[in-house]
Amino acid sequence: MINGISINMYLLLSTVLFIIGAVGVMARRNTIILFMCIELMLNAVNLLLVAFSALHNDSSGQVFVFFIMAVAAAEVAVGLAILSMIYRNSKSIDSDLLSKLKH
Repeated sequence: MINGISINMYLLLSTVLFIIGAVGVMARRNTIILFMCIELMLNAVNLLLVAFSALHNDSSGQVFVFFIMAVAAAEVAVGLAILSMIYRNSKSIDSDLLSKLKH
């Protein structure tokens, strides 16, 4: 129990968030929504790391969360820069149109 909430509730919430993110990555073609779904999946993992860290009274999980958030911020910055260049060239952010950039 963490603050009166069992670890199973954290597992359930994290699983639901991760599944929503995974379905969004597989089903959507808008690149901004893809980035949002990846962030949702990372946040689901972060939630589990913090929950297990609090359950075991060990702060190493929270340190991993800090590094994951730093990598996610860098991913968003680089991804949005690439996305703005793609939009500038093709006037669309649809990921299906990105295969045309190979030619």
